[in-house]
Amino acid sequence: MSGKKTPLFPVYKESNGKTIDFGGWDLPVQFSGIKDEHEVVRTKAGLFDVSHMGEIEVKGSGALAFLQKVLTNDVSKPKPGACQYTAMCYEDGGTVDDLVLYKRSNEDILLVVNASNIEKDYQWLQEHAGNDVEVTNVSNMYAQIAVQGPLAETISQRLTKIDLSEITFFKFREEVSFANKSILISRTGYTGEDGFEIYCKPEDAVDLWRVLLKEGEEEGIQPCGLGARDTLRFEAKLALYGQELSKDISPIEAGIGFAVKTDKEADFIGKKVLKQQKEDGAPRKLVGLEMIDKGIPRPGYDVYKDGEKIGFVTTGTQSPTLQKNVGLALVDSKYKELGTVLEVQVRKRSLKAEVVKTPFYKRG
Repeated sequence: MSGKKTPLFPVYKESNGKTIDFGGWDLPVQFSGIKDEHEVVRTKAGLFDVSHMGEIEVKGSGALAFLQKVLTNDVSKPKPGACQYTAMCYEDGGTVDDLVLYKRSNEDILLVVNASNIEKDYQWLQEHAGNDVEVTNVSNMYAQIAVQGPLAETISQRLTKIDLSEITFFKFREEVSFANKSILISRTGYTGEDGFEIYCKPEDAVDLWRVLLKEGEEEGIQPCGLGARDTLRFEAKLALYGQELSKDISPIEAGIGFAVKTDKEADFIGKKVLKQQKEDGAPRKLVGLEMIDKGIPRPGYDVYKDGEKIGFVTTGTQSPTLQKNVGLALVDSKYKELGTVLEVQVRKRSLKAEVVKTPFYKRG
């Protein structure tokens, strides 16, 4: 393999990590096995290397006004120390990227973007920035480790003096001493479970990874790969760029309309189309499918109703938690009602599937 490597690449083999090419990165798809890792995150705690994610800083007196113009959510709402999930769109409502912003102050905001979109996002932001804004790609200044699962707080708390229970959902703290390293720690999660994201200096990542594995040994913590990360986020119906979202799929179609504030004063890019989709209903809708016939609805498979093609599967697998073959599909809005029976083209067979409620999994 000759892809880009994160600072944690050297420790993968210590835990028998199997790597794959993921958007130009050599990343672990699994360690002990996808189902095993999935189960560990749902019941105990798992450790993920997410250092491939991108970080872009937006600073200056015009930072807030600029981000109000390029992002769909209302950036004035979070207070310093809060995170916010949002999207960037094109004029036609298609998605540039979905991302999480970290508000340090109104003049200093960190954007955490998808690995495959770092360059594109950076260019897009630079193109639209005025003179009162400085946009900097700081991705190589950070490594990122995610500790996810019901025991994530118990394990992490033993490595820091600050009270982690005070960092509530979608909040963060900087310059926190954690296992004697200075980190930024947040609680946003991408698995449907509780947990933290630890942003550290690249040179501190290996030590932190090993310390967390050792610290959580009794609780049964395990390193986890991209395979489990995908099945976990899928069950919780968390969108993945390139599947549920793309330049051809709007946030409204993808079911993240909650992150699109068409009533904010700022005239953001794509607002007109998105406002219309919110008011009149989007032409397509992301729905949950549960297979009636035997077969797995894989990403890209076409979906039909009475022989007419009406959409396609964005993500699908055998759900480790439900032990059922389920998928998410972007379909013509007239077929979004629960209980509607559709057909999924699995290779040469047309298999029946029912539109079901999502998310497939919600923690208790």
